[in-house]
Amino acid sequence: MSERLEVSFSGGKRVDITVGEHTLLTDQCVKAGGDGSAPEPFDLFLASIAGCAGIYALNFCQSRKLSTDGLGLTMWWEREEQQPLDAKVRLRLRLPAGFPEKYRAGILRAMDLCTVKKYIQNPPQFFTEIID
Repeated sequence: MSERLEVSFSGGKRVDITVGEHTLLTDQCVKAGGDGSAPEPFDLFLASIAGCAGIYALNFCQSRKLSTDGLGLTMWWEREEQQPLDAKVRLRLRLPAGFPEKYRAGILRAMDLCTVKKYIQNPPQFFTEIID
């Protein structure tokens, strides 16, 4: 299976990525020479982790017909100044009122199934090349 993403350059530090029928806009912050008009590419990476964990939590509840009123997720990305690649991801799930005790461990296990997380733990190989 292969998935193709197309990247275009819209001026300044903006980079747009087309994924299927959707276009994701990115920009650099003002400090990095951009306009700050869109998230930076690294922000999209972080958002993909949180979004993936979130959809697994949501699917867990919906498949069991559990209320999702008040369901929420906060993600904290922590990295050391001296070792920026030594980072920690902390996902904090807020459960709806009255969430059944018997499902607490299960919803956490479901979030651990996140595909983005699995690819981070077993990274793909990267090949960079020039085409004529």
